[in-house]
Amino acid sequence: MTASLTSVSRVRASGPLATLLLVLTVFGPISMDLYLPALPALTTELGAATSTAQLTVTACLIGLAAGQLIAGALSDRFGRRGPALIGVTAYVLVSALCAASPTVELLIAARLVQGLAGGVGIVIAQAAGRDVYEGGRLIRFYGRLTVVGGLAAVVGPLVGGALTAIMDWRGLFLVLAAVGALILGWVVLGLRETLAPGGRTAAGFAVIRRDMRTLFSDRLFVGAVVAQGFVYAALFAYLSGATYVLQGVYGLSPQAYALAFGLNSAGFMVFGYLAGRFSEKWSVVGTLIVGLVIAALGAVGLLIAGLASVPLAVVIVALFLLAAGTAVTSPPSTTLALADYPQIAGTASSVLGAARFAFGGIAAPLVGVAGALSILPLGLVTTVAVAAAGVTAALLLRRPARVTAAGTTHSATKGPLTCVE
Repeated sequence: MTASLTSVSRVRASGPLATLLLVLTVFGPISMDLYLPALPALTTELGAATSTAQLTVTACLIGLAAGQLIAGALSDRFGRRGPALIGVTAYVLVSALCAASPTVELLIAARLVQGLAGGVGIVIAQAAGRDVYEGGRLIRFYGRLTVVGGLAAVVGPLVGGALTAIMDWRGLFLVLAAVGALILGWVVLGLRETLAPGGRTAAGFAVIRRDMRTLFSDRLFVGAVVAQGFVYAALFAYLSGATYVLQGVYGLSPQAYALAFGLNSAGFMVFGYLAGRFSEKWSVVGTLIVGLVIAALGAVGLLIAGLASVPLAVVIVALFLLAAGTAVTSPPSTTLALADYPQIAGTASSVLGAARFAFGGIAAPLVGVAGALSILPLGLVTTVAVAAAGVTAALLLRRPARVTAAGTTHSATKGPLTCVE
């Protein structure tokens, strides 16, 4: 579907607004990353099995997925500002609850709600970006979203690793509550509404069903969403399993783990930025395929590490390639999924985000099935997931050029994708 934006008053994307939209993507992912260096200690303190403790990661991922589905439809109906305020406020409160959790079961439940709240920021940032950007600027913006996600991944483990020297995992969740409070203040003061009343959808489940039917009848949209979901399954398997591999198998301290993780996340930032530029100037789908190839090299490296004894450097390079490949796939996937749906950008964004975190939530606990000292499950999960993403892309992301609302044509496979307004 291509829709005109004549009914939507475009808000000028000022520097402060653009920066705030980027920051809104942080508090969901940082919920995943900040406490990862303390995950083994959390497992021991709460007397939980490795696979059970990893459910705190899975619960957050599922919450992030469901939160985006809910917030996406609500933001198309009521605008972007209201859902953002509710989501960030809830995030602050539930982060404090995570810190006070006496059992792993309560922590898992609190993490689910924390994910629900965190998902709001991701979908609002993507949808509001679609409100204020178009064409090449939209692709560049999604590239910057990927970079900021990588920045959160860098800062989270590095800060978490440093903080474990002075506080336990409960203190890390209090830090997350403080971060959420700062973002809440910024949203109150700096987030103006980007979706004019004339551009909002009608209320009701019938409208949601209609929008979903429109999206899922578009093979290109489905291909972008499913391929990205499988790639993120590999990424979150990495996030869930790397701390056990690097600390348990290779004996790194939490601080050394944070540095290794930060190196990989720096690659995520750099490659995400480059992907945004290449998608704009070269090919959206071509960039996505390059990302899949890079991620596949990393996944196969981890599989080899699970089958034979390899040096630590090999594992770190494999993790780097997996993270970098994921970063390369993100801007083109987001562009393919959202560019043709300006009037239901919140719903389209929520489906994409839900797929990322739902696939990730399924994959994350699988890496712990053989215990904390085995790399093989991580290699198997990441290899299968990236292979599935490649098959999806090959089957669904090629189709004939189509006529846009303005009477021009563009192909999903050649050149930069043009957003027709």
